[in-house]
Amino acid sequence: MRARCVRTWLAAALALLSSLAIADDFDYGLQPRQVAADTWVVFGKPENFSRSNGGDIANTAFIVTGAGVVVIDTGPSKRYGQQLRAAIGRITTEPVVAVYLTHHHPDHALGNQSFKDVPIRALAGTIDGLREQGADFNSNLYRMTGDWMRGTEPLLPQEAVTAGEVTIGRHTLQLLALKGHTAADLAILDRSTGTLFSGIVFNGRTPATPNATISDWLSSLQQLQALQPARIVPAVGPVGDTAMLAHDADYLRWLDGSLRQAAAQGVDMAEALRLPIPARFDDFALLREEYQRSVAHLYPAIERASLGVAE
Repeated sequence: MRARCVRTWLAAALALLSSLAIADDFDYGLQPRQVAADTWVVFGKPENFSRSNGGDIANTAFIVTGAGVVVIDTGPSKRYGQQLRAAIGRITTEPVVAVYLTHHHPDHALGNQSFKDVPIRALAGTIDGLREQGADFNSNLYRMTGDWMRGTEPLLPQEAVTAGEVTIGRHTLQLLALKGHTAADLAILDRSTGTLFSGIVFNGRTPATPNATISDWLSSLQQLQALQPARIVPAVGPVGDTAMLAHDADYLRWLDGSLRQAAAQGVDMAEALRLPIPARFDDFALLREEYQRSVAHLYPAIERASLGVAE
């Protein structure tokens, strides 16, 4: 009997140690950094999705308003969302009172489950996109990152928002309804600090185009430029100024123009994948990889248009 008790105790102890090891393995190590008054950003890694980063490739942010915390994007998994809430709790005792999603991509919206007790708000098109693609995003991210995604399921925002202003505590937020990176891209200008949050802006990482309409994207970047914010929190990369808008726009114009020229010259996709990329974009992480994805995303429709083939 004594030996059986000892074996049972050892088994329980080993199970506990194993669970603790697994928990440590799946720690995102989130460290919020203050970028303005009341304003914090958790910076993602300018990488591809992988098991080493758990999908943590995009920035999330939050504002401590005095009347509760406003969260901007929830990250790539339920686990990330839980750890984001814990990180917020290390900064303030104010409760989370609202979440805003910039768009429906998985690195921005699959942490929603961890905020299901508060209003999650997004543009109607973002809600539609997550409804249509969320399950595929979820399974693809599980395939690429493994058990970081355990327990994660898409959760749709409860509230559709439109362009306008909302005041929460000491902060007035201007909501802008844009498009181009996706069919619905929410940007948020905090008028109280001059801080702009936008999922269509990339700083130091090549802009991603899986749902892009480049003409709309360029128009949206112009609208953001006109706001003249004091600082910009991009989808990926460090906080910066409006110079990043011009750099993104330069790349997108080059990408669109080069692919259209290639199609007009009868260049096939295999050749388009190997087109040279100007050296002025060498500061973008994942440049060749993301360019090749863009060719896959965009070139078939550009080819059809060059041949006069209707969609």
